[in-house]
Amino acid sequence: MTKLSVLDLFSGIGGISLGLEATGRFKTTAFSEVDPKACSVLERHWPEIENIGDVRLVDKFPAADVVAAGFPCQDISNAGKREGIKGERSGLWTEVVRAIGDTRPRLAILENVAALRYKQRGLGTVLRDLAEVGYDAVWHCIPASYAGAPHNRDRIWIAATPHSIGGERWAESYSRSLGRMGREQQSLPWDRSWQSALRELRGVDDGSAYRVDRVDTLRNCVVPQVVEMIGNAAIEAMGVN
Repeated sequence: MTKLSVLDLFSGIGGISLGLEATGRFKTTAFSEVDPKACSVLERHWPEIENIGDVRLVDKFPAADVVAAGFPCQDISNAGKREGIKGERSGLWTEVVRAIGDTRPRLAILENVAALRYKQRGLGTVLRDLAEVGYDAVWHCIPASYAGAPHNRDRIWIAATPHSIGGERWAESYSRSLGRMGREQQSLPWDRSWQSALRELRGVDDGSAYRVDRVDTLRNCVVPQVVEMIGNAAIEAMGVN
């Protein structure tokens, strides 16, 4: 069974990698994170995986089948200054598209707050930048409840593939698979095994912060169950054996 290598940018505590690796079809080969608390979590749970540090200081990104990134949302979020993707923090998106353009992965998986869709916040820029480096993209806003969670926590997820294997057919196949998996997941009890996986990180069911005033690194953690569905849907649409 083929496992796709993953370059995980803006890794945080590794929520995206946790979800992708749960599929059994992905293996993270490099992280990029600078926050000391988050770095300590990554080192504890993935001690053998290199953390390449600040993306702005990387001259050559390591090769990978997949580039994954929950890029900074501070300037995009309704809770921030709403400067959009051109803001100081969210503007680091340019490093993500640089990594994609340099490494030419088979798949890119990107996450941000749902407000990215709003006028001037940046979705158009993201899609245009991906197209300019040769990638077709499809996006969905997926709340935690889509994976059966008892709360919302809406996020935008963008999946992109090279023009040579992407296009409308791939997007339709991916979206169809994701929809089926969501319906199946919602019919099941909320899987609390993830709580055990994140317990030592002081997380709750979806990995979001518990006592966030004490553990800031968990504030924006993604929902691993959603990532697992996205990974499985992408694999199915790509026809990877």
